[in-house]
Amino acid sequence: MNEMHAREWIESYKGPRVRIMEVCGTHTHEIFKLGIRNILPEAVTLISGPGCPVCVTPCGFLDEAIWLAEEKAVTICTFGDLVRVPGSRMSLADLRSKGHRVKIVYSPMDAVDYAKAHPEEEVVFLSVGFETTTPAACLAVSLAKESGIGNFSLLTANKTMPKAYEALKESADVFLYPGHVNAVAGTRVCEDLVRDGISGVVAGFRAEELLRALAVALLGFLKGRPFFANCYPGVVKKEGNREAQELVDRLMTVCDGEWRGLGRISDSGLTLRESWKDFDARKRFDMPKIVGHNHPACRCGEVLQGSCRPVDCPLFGGACAPSHPVGACMVSGEGACSAYYQYGGFQI
Repeated sequence: MNEMHAREWIESYKGPRVRIMEVCGTHTHEIFKLGIRNILPEAVTLISGPGCPVCVTPCGFLDEAIWLAEEKAVTICTFGDLVRVPGSRMSLADLRSKGHRVKIVYSPMDAVDYAKAHPEEEVVFLSVGFETTTPAACLAVSLAKESGIGNFSLLTANKTMPKAYEALKESADVFLYPGHVNAVAGTRVCEDLVRDGISGVVAGFRAEELLRALAVALLGFLKGRPFFANCYPGVVKKEGNREAQELVDRLMTVCDGEWRGLGRISDSGLTLRESWKDFDARKRFDMPKIVGHNHPACRCGEVLQGSCRPVDCPLFGGACAPSHPVGACMVSGEGACSAYYQYGGFQI
């Protein structure tokens, strides 16, 4: 099905109402940017889901990073999006303004290089993300150990997607699976989810790929039974990236994961194995249990569940905007609130 046929089929859809969840924040932004929402029939509802790693990272994780800087004088290395996400008391940007060391890096290896160049500092990399980014964090730890770099560790908030799909089963009729995640994880897990009654389509990120995936999602939904389709076959294979999977399995083990908005989901997190505990910041610095507290009026959690739109939050576009964000979904370049704000989705 080419782009023109896919578009025509979507526009002519006359079937029952269907909810399609764009799990990936990049999909949300691209769909807005390309104007795809404007061609959807009334019966088709797109829901923004929890596929932004910064957005689903809980408030308490930021509080943990702040504790490390304030109590243990560590240097925090992080990706840029995380710097402005509010914690319970402050953001990492606020922490940096108070004189603590917060360095923006572009890869975990940048943090390892910084630790090597500054042996007098304890350096902690904030490891967030899904199957796509976790292998890079594991590689950084492995290379740090091989190089004898003893002042580097991870604060982990790594997550895997399958259990989140199960937790969100009732929120959508079809999931639009993120192509880059499945490029690493493969398609077996999505095929397994069909047996649990969960339907989904793996999608790429260009206009023709998104339109084709949406058309296939609608065609599959009309058949009336759970289904899976890989609409990104040039990149996503059944077995995924075995080398990346084996690296993660060697260094990390499954644990319960804490998700903003979704709460604690069993077996959805990843943490360093006991044999790598010297690189686990929580163990290395004997961190106490820290519980975060979100802004009481912020509805990011419900946005991530797909139970409300960003425009339904009373803070959206006023108290919460990109220049002064209250919630993580407005901060991140993959966040649903930032997509609605940037592309005028609040007018739809």
